[in-house]
Amino acid sequence: MNRIKELRESKGMTQVRLSIELEVSQETVSAYEKGKHYPSVDVLLKMSDIFDSSIDYILGLSDIKRPVSSAELSADDLNIISSYHSLPSPKKAMVQAYIQGLSDSGK
Repeated sequence: MNRIKELRESKGMTQVRLSIELEVSQETVSAYEKGKHYPSVDVLLKMSDIFDSSIDYILGLSDIKRPVSSAELSADDLNIISSYHSLPSPKKAMVQAYIQGLSDSGK
C-alpha cells in the first residue's frame, strides 16, 4: 500500500497541485493514490523531496518516514550507538526500558 494520498493531504495539497509539482496529470496522481499505476523512479524522487520522506515510506515498504543519516549524528550519538550495538540482547532491552522511562518522565 502506498501513502501518497496521506502524505499529500498532510501537506494540504490537492491532487492538481501535486500533479503540477510532479509534472504529471491529475488523473495520474489519482491512479498513483489508488494503486492503479506506480510512479516512475524520477517521480518517486520528486515525491521524496516534496514530502521529505523516504521512497520506501511513500510506497508503504517501511514505517520509517525519514531515516536519520549518519551525517546528522554527533560524535556522542555515534558513540552511544556503537556501545549499544556491542551489548547482548538482555542489556539492550534494559537500555530501551531506561530510555522509555526517561522519555515518559519528561512529559
